[in-house]
Amino acid sequence: MKALVFSDSHGRLENLMRAVDRHPDYQAIFHLGDVGNDEPYLRSITPYPVYIVRGNCDYAMNLKESLTVEFGGKRIAMCHGHRYLNYGGGTDSLRYFGLQQQADIVMFGHTHVPLLEDTGDVILLNPGSISKPRQSNKIPTYTVMEIGEDGKVKFQMREMN
Repeated sequence: MKALVFSDSHGRLENLMRAVDRHPDYQAIFHLGDVGNDEPYLRSITPYPVYIVRGNCDYAMNLKESLTVEFGGKRIAMCHGHRYLNYGGGTDSLRYFGLQQQADIVMFGHTHVPLLEDTGDVILLNPGSISKPRQSNKIPTYTVMEIGEDGKVKFQMREMN
């Protein structure tokens, strides 16, 4: 099973659409918030599941703050991250969120900086921002997640170039 993981597109889908075109064999899209008004469009471009949570800039959206879904035999907890990161909790609070959800993987955004960390009991993934990166090289990023039949998860942190 292959999924594309995005965050923080802020109404700019050019890079996201290029990434979708690069990986035509995906089976799901995960978007971790700050999608702008593009939720209906994202859902219209694919017959596969599109999982989206509300970000701190998604004011009028009818999206949930968090979701927990099963994909490829893994339990994935999703949130934008601002509720956890803005109050000094850092990644520990996201880890606890994942443990509460009995998740294998916690996906979050908000920082616009990619992160992949295995804490031993949960994997934390932030794909960075597909439109407004904040890491030192300022290159938009996303993640390709593949879950094998053996249950092993591989993450490819990808740059738009």
